[in-house]
Amino acid sequence: MSNLTLHSEASWQARVAHAFSRAAPRYDVLATAQRQIGEMLWGSLPPHAVNVLDMGCGTGYWTQRLAERYPNARITGLDLAPGMLEQARQRHGKNIHWQPGDAAALPFNRHSFDLAFSNLAVQWCQDIGGVMAELYRVLTPGGQAHITTLLPGTLKEVAHAWQRPEALLQTPDRGSVERAILDRGLSIVRQTATVERFYYPDLKAVMASIKGVGAQIARPQASLSRNDIAAAQARFEQLRQPDGLPVSYHCLTLQLEKSL
Repeated sequence: MSNLTLHSEASWQARVAHAFSRAAPRYDVLATAQRQIGEMLWGSLPPHAVNVLDMGCGTGYWTQRLAERYPNARITGLDLAPGMLEQARQRHGKNIHWQPGDAAALPFNRHSFDLAFSNLAVQWCQDIGGVMAELYRVLTPGGQAHITTLLPGTLKEVAHAWQRPEALLQTPDRGSVERAILDRGLSIVRQTATVERFYYPDLKAVMASIKGVGAQIARPQASLSRNDIAAAQARFEQLRQPDGLPVSYHCLTLQLEKSL
């Protein structure tokens, strides 16, 4: 890997960590869509676990729920953003191990976890192959990973409104994710692709839901004129449905396993 590539990835990680740290105080209030998507993982979790990793734990909502579900397990919450981990510590205490770190370079030994959980985090990692290689390394033989991630098309309505499709999060397509999983030695036990739509009363609420969870949308200038905002509102209003302004999340739900 070239120094230029390493610098680019480090810069991206720093931007992601900064955005999510800034979002941390209001994350739980605004993360309605993220919570509903996370519920898609809950029903397929195994009945027992000993060492559990919440990868991309954010403010620790799911980490705490995992601790309640597996009261005798050692629970670890990992996140790239220091601000998120600080919120998690304050809200959920020290019985959970809170670990700063990158999903593509996990700071754990081989065979550390029999269960990994990750809700809407790995799409922020530029190296999906690296993430899958690390999961394979840290899972015990027979260990499972339960993951939701995002696919192309997510937030397409927002891109239409602002006329900046290139500014959206660039996610790998489903085929690329599958190849990354299989090439690193993991098995796909179950996968489901769905489109989850959420509705908001106006553009301000849409943008609050996105910015409030760290998903900053890049735009041509840091400041926007009233005309810019009015034009975006008008374009979004063309998409309005009876329930409100739609925002689509193209989700991939995965159950992976490391062979015995």
